[in-house]
Amino acid sequence: RPPCPPDWLVLQVPARALLEGDTVTLRCRGWEDKSVTEVRFYRYWKDLGVSLGGTELSLSPLRLNDSGLYYCAGGVKYWRAPK
Repeated sequence: RPPCPPDWLVLQVPARALLEGDTVTLRCRGWEDKSVTEVRFYRYWKDLGVSLGGTELSLSPLRLNDSGLYYCAGGVKYWRAPK
């Protein structure tokens, strides 16, 4: 099945300065808190793999070369009531 539209997913990062050696957790959340499945994380279009923690990816210890453009992809469980 194809991945959901990218605007249905949000990649959350801490709203603080990050320093080398820190631990940072990236979280992939669904639009309107919809359930997200089969999450994969990417850095500069390189697949970092399926998240073992469900919807989170932890970078520890954080290194200078971990900086870059990150995004996530996955499926969003969306249920629509029958008409």
